[in-house]
Amino acid sequence: MTTHQHGASWSTAAQATLHCLTGCAIGEVLGMVLGTVFGLHNAATVVLSIVLAFVFGYGLTMRGVLKSGLAPAAAFKVALAADTVSIAVMEIVDNTVVVAIPGAMDAGLASLLFWLSLLISLAVAFVITVPVNKWMIGRGRGHAVVHGHH
Repeated sequence: MTTHQHGASWSTAAQATLHCLTGCAIGEVLGMVLGTVFGLHNAATVVLSIVLAFVFGYGLTMRGVLKSGLAPAAAFKVALAADTVSIAVMEIVDNTVVVAIPGAMDAGLASLLFWLSLLISLAVAFVITVPVNKWMIGRGRGHAVVHGHH
């Protein structure tokens, strides 16, 4: 019986989301730090964070699939199929949370508010993205695509 017939386990979905969260968090935090350091407008900082989250998210997935012997173009296609929805959901949620926390976008790098808002936003994004990944993996999509290459 396949995963598609029975759905994915919560553990598998959580692991896939944690993998996605790692790339997203690296990009998100780097984007927020760079935006703050360079004094970018809040909107530009959010855009930079989102772009970097996708870059690092896809990059981590590609790193793993390239080890299986796939060519870079094929590995990129696998990363797109595996991560796009998960990263998009995570980015929508975590950026919405950060923007909704009063003063978080204007807090400096030395501010506890800055770091707590990032931590809270990523935690909320994780919780919301796990069921999305569970649904996708159960249908042979998302991170289920990657598992065929490990």
